[in-house]
Amino acid sequence: MKKYYVDTAIWRDLHENRTDKFRPLGEWAFMMFRKIRENQDIVLYSEIIVEELSKDFDDKIIKNIFSIMSDEGLLRKVEINKNKIQDALKLKNKLEIPFGDAIHAILARDNGAILITRDHDFEKVQDIVEIKKPEDLI
Repeated sequence: MKKYYVDTAIWRDLHENRTDKFRPLGEWAFMMFRKIRENQDIVLYSEIIVEELSKDFDDKIIKNIFSIMSDEGLLRKVEINKNKIQDALKLKNKLEIPFGDAIHAILARDNGAILITRDHDFEKVQDIVEIKKPEDLI
């Protein structure tokens, strides 16, 4: 069983069925989640993901977004504690990345998860956590 920590932007790609000029980002996100479900793997999320989604969506919509995995019992919340915050602050300062990106990387690392993202800032954390894009999994 593999574990994946999915960045906020990928959840948005799924919900909004986003595209860029050339790529069907929402479709790829859907196909990734479908493959994770088929394999009975686990998707992790944190309160930070919920906070980031809450900027644009209410609780009902967020619950609906997560339902692609929670309805199968394959969504797990990971906790953020003082040590993880301290590690994220050190990483933020060392690599000069946003705190949110640093905490996502620390949470993925500490939970043995592959971090799913498109954000180029995460390229700086490849030494501590495996990084993949949704299309890498389909």
